[in-house]
Amino acid sequence: MAEPQNHIVFIVDDDRRVRESLSGLLSSFDMQTATFSCAADYLAYPKPVDVPACLVLDLQLPDINGLDLQSQIAQGSFPPIVFITGHGDIPSSVRAIKAGAVDFLTKPYRQEDLMRAINAALAQSRENQQKGAELAELQRRLASLTPREGEVLPLIVSGLLNKQAAAELGISEVTLQIHRSNVMKKMGADSFAELVRKALVLAVPVTRSRHSRR
Repeated sequence: MAEPQNHIVFIVDDDRRVRESLSGLLSSFDMQTATFSCAADYLAYPKPVDVPACLVLDLQLPDINGLDLQSQIAQGSFPPIVFITGHGDIPSSVRAIKAGAVDFLTKPYRQEDLMRAINAALAQSRENQQKGAELAELQRRLASLTPREGEVLPLIVSGLLNKQAAAELGISEVTLQIHRSNVMKKMGADSFAELVRKALVLAVPVTRSRHSRR
C-alpha cells in the first residue's frame, strides 16, 4: 500500500494548459495536486482533514474573482494562498497580501519563485495545523476542570495570592491549594509560568480580587 501524501496543492485556474503544466511541475517534486477550473468546483471538493495544503489561485476565474474567493473563505479554515495571474496590478497584489496571501505572482513567473512560494505556504499550513492541534488539546484540558477548578484558574493566573483567591471564593486556603494543584495537573503545566502561558493562549480572563482592591 502506498504511503499517504503528507501535503496537497490545490490549483484553481480556468486555463487547462496552466492546470496541466502546474500539476506536472509539482508532481516532479513529489507533490500531490488537485486541479479545478472554477471556484465552485474547488469549494465543493471534499478537503482532506489535517493535511498541510496550499491553494494556487488564479485571479480571474469564470465564476468569481480570486480576491473575492479569498474574502469568502477567509472566515473558515482554508489553506495559505499563492496567487498567479496574467492580469496583475498593484492594487490587487496589495489587497491579496494584506488579506494573508503568501505571494502574488504575475505570469510568466519563474519556476523558482513559484516553488519558493508554494513551499512557504505549505510550511505556514503545517505551522497553523500544529497550533490548531495544540489549542484543541488545551481546550480539552480546560474542559476537564471541575466548575470550582474553572473558578480557581483565572484567579491564580491573575497573580493573586492563595489567601486572596481563597477569600474571593469563600473557601479555606488549604482547599484552594488543593484545587490549584489539580488545575496544574489537569492543564499539564509543570510550572506556574507555563500555566499562565496556557491561560493566555486560551484567553482566560484576568480576575482581580475584590479583597485586594483599595
